[in-house]
This record gives sequence, C-alpha cells and structure tokens, in this order.
Amino acid sequence: IGFSNIRKKDLEIILDEIVEHPEMMKITKDSEGNEFAELSRSFASNIGITVRGNYQDDDSFEMEYYYPYLLGTRISTNEQIEVEKHAEKESYAGICDDMKLGVTLIFYLQNAADFLNEKSHGRKNFNSLTATLSALSLEGKILLPIKKSEKQIADTKKNSQNRNHLIAAAREGDEDAIENLTLEDIDTYSMISRRIVNEDILSIVDTYFMPYGIESDQYAILGEILTTSLIKNSRTEEDIYVLTINCNDLIFDLCINKKDLMGEPAPGRRFKGNIWMQGHINFEEF
Repeated sequence: IGFSNIRKKDLEIILDEIVEHPEMMKITKDSEGNEFAELSRSFASNIGITVRGNYQDDDSFEMEYYYPYLLGTRISTNEQIEVEKHAEKESYAGICDDMKLGVTLIFYLQNAADFLNEKSHGRKNFNSLTATLSALSLEGKILLPIKKSEKQIADTKKNSQNRNHLIAAAREGDEDAIENLTLEDIDTYSMISRRIVNEDILSIVDTYFMPYGIESDQYAILGEILTTSLIKNSRTEEDIYVLTINCNDLIFDLCINKKDLMGEPAPGRRFKGNIWMQGHINFEEF
C-alpha cells in the first residue's frame, strides 16, 4: 500500500499516530468479553492501516496487531458466508463456497468489530449476507489478453453458467451431474495435453484462482483487468495501482505498489500474481 521502504521505527511512529488520532474507531466486546477496538487511518482512497487491540481500565490502549487494508467497492459474492475465529488472536476469516471458483473461498475479515457487535446483539445467521472482497499483492505481472471472437466469448460464458449449475446439482448429490463434471474434466485435460505441445499454457488458460502457500487466505490468480487507476500514498508519495479484476467471474479490487508490478496494466489485459484476499461482510439491519 505504498510503504515499501518503511523501517521499524517509522512504522512505530505511524502506528502511534493511528492510535492517538484514528480517522475511524469501532469499539465492541470481543469473544472473551474484553473491550475490543478497531482503529483505522487511510493513506489513499480506500487504502490504509487498521490497528486492533484492547482498551485497559486506565483508558490506555494495548495494541494486539495491525494490518494494511484495501476497501473493495462492489459486492463480489452472494454465497452463504460462515465466519471462523483465528486461533492465535482476535481476528476472523470469512468462508464461502462460491460455485464460480470451484474451491472454498477464505478471506481475512476486515470488519471484525461489526461482526462481534452483530453477534453480541444476538445475530446467529449470517447466511443471507453479501461480501465485498479486495486483495493486496506484493508481486504481479501484466499479460496480454487471449484473442477471442464474439462467439467464443459467448460460448465461454454459456459453458461457465452450465458448469455452475452442474456443480450446484453435484453438491445436492445428483449422480448425473457428478458424472458430467468428471467427463468434462477428462475432456479438458486431454485438450490441454494436446495443445500444450505447441502452445504456451497462458495462451490456453484464460483465468485461474488457486490456493497459494500455507496461508488459507492467499491465492495465485490470473484474471482479466476491468478498470485501472493510479493513486499516491499520502505519506510516502509512492504510486499504487488499484485494479478491478475479473477472475473466474469473481470480481474484486486489488492494489499493488507500482514498483512490484511488471508491465503496464490496461483494461482487457490480464493480471497474474499472488494475492492476500480480504473482505468485509455487508451487514443489514435486522
């Protein structure tokens, strides 16, 4: 988010400033009944740092941890969402099975204080809520798009919708759907095996979304860029790209330091890189 050369003492100064003069503050009770606080400050539009911790009896603030964030600008998924607490600290992960991806989507929950507040008011059902996703990346490259005719684009969209229906039916135990999906995977494998002899894999695979490393909320992605903008970190003056990505029909915003991105992003081109997926649940009044 534009702090590529920050040293520990400079970071401590910034964190102290956020605690002393937060732009946004949320206070609630955590899972153990302590006073839990979320203090945030932005350093560019929708980009900043959040500090989390507890207020003590003497009103002093004890920081537990901090994290950088990018706030997304659009609803990314309407699928059923579950929230699980991380074991080592008062932070949470959002989990949903999005048909479009073929894998369980796990993201770092940005609005943990809102979640705890809703829970303390007796809310138990979070299934009907939507989530707005965003991602941070430390490395990425820009790839050229795959040339497609309008018919190929329409066929791809239709095939994707059919596959989503099959996955939904397979989850309900439909044996025909399971068989069709297996045959489809075999056909895809044989097509790739045939074409890979003479073509580059990235000219065959248009987009992918795969778990990356040992952290559950990190992914390796390849997706189409829908929009791009270049903004500055108000503290360091470093340039940051904010890209809207369509990856396997999952649309989300992503930010990456300009220094860490190889190539020139533009709508229609593709972004390939590793990301940390974040998101906030859009709570409704109930």
